[in-house]
Amino acid sequence: MSLRYLTAGETHGPQLTAIIEGLPSHLQLDFEALNFELARRQKGYGRGRRMQIEKDTAKIVGGVRHGYTTGAPVALVVENNDWKHWQKIMNIEPIEGTDEEKRRVHRPRPGHADLNGGLKYNHKDLRNVLERSSARETAIRVAVGAVAKQLLERFGIRIAGHVIRIGEIEAPPHNLPLDELARVTEASSVRVADPETEKKMEAYIDKIKQEGDSIGGIVECIVEGVPVGLGSHVQYDRKLDGRIAQAVMSINAFKGVEIGIGFEAGKLPGSKVHDEILYSEERGYYRATNRLGGFEGGMTNGMPIVVRGVMKPIPTLYKPLQSVDIDTREAFAAQVERSDACAVPAASVVLEHVVAWEVAKAFLEKFGGDSIEEIERNYRGYLAQLEEY
Repeated sequence: MSLRYLTAGETHGPQLTAIIEGLPSHLQLDFEALNFELARRQKGYGRGRRMQIEKDTAKIVGGVRHGYTTGAPVALVVENNDWKHWQKIMNIEPIEGTDEEKRRVHRPRPGHADLNGGLKYNHKDLRNVLERSSARETAIRVAVGAVAKQLLERFGIRIAGHVIRIGEIEAPPHNLPLDELARVTEASSVRVADPETEKKMEAYIDKIKQEGDSIGGIVECIVEGVPVGLGSHVQYDRKLDGRIAQAVMSINAFKGVEIGIGFEAGKLPGSKVHDEILYSEERGYYRATNRLGGFEGGMTNGMPIVVRGVMKPIPTLYKPLQSVDIDTREAFAAQVERSDACAVPAASVVLEHVVAWEVAKAFLEKFGGDSIEEIERNYRGYLAQLEEY
């Protein structure tokens, strides 16, 4: 069975919900680890007041018994602690009242889905669009990815993310082992390994916030312990790097993705792009470098997966851009919703989890079975096959 999930819920609704289908039975879930990942998403310098209101935790309400998956769909719920203030505005049942009481939105914000979604779905209240298009939905996607992470960890696959750039400030390269990178960046307010860069980024975010503006940046995810052969070269939609790229681009406000050295490959000769193949009795086949970020021909090559994404500045500004009122067609300062000056540190956490999901999905396609024990047998058999090649 293929691994898949769907989410439902609105940013100011009672909860976000996800249903995961295709998880094997007998996978033990660590509930504290699951909620730890959700807490990571809420941290980061430059976040707004909403992160103080909500302390996200996930409830599992189906598919798990006594700490283990049963093979049935797993249902996850992340409740909205601010729902009590939005019950009338977001009530599911019809209510009487004025547009003002219903908090109708008729001034679309540049850079958001407001106007496009209103035109597409014929909504005169753009709240029907912004409530679902909000980055709040990434909370439940992190919960889903956290489950995928636990599946991958069972097979020695580890994932860490960090911030490379916020606006004009770029972090210097590092040579930290993955576990150390995860530890150091978790203690950083902006998820960088270098303390001096952290101070510069904090000051830069403060400056941007004082100006009523917002700022984006670049984040990176690294996956280690991935076996050779996830994904496939035989069809475009089976290429794992392509699927990861699509998943990264689906994160709210992400406008670019690269794998390995990415766009830099466009200005270098082939001798400085491709990774030479080596062999040793201890390691088997491996690459001398990892410029291609763990992929060749749409398949993993055994080297760490390296993925970067660029997040644009959040479009909700406290010095609003010009827009057009859909009622009067007159120019107006775009409506302001509660927002952050910078969400790049949180975006690195989201990146980790969407990549984890795609890797887990490809892993189960390759080694799938109905129970975790069956998958382990399949995986061991494949590793034995690689040793004999």
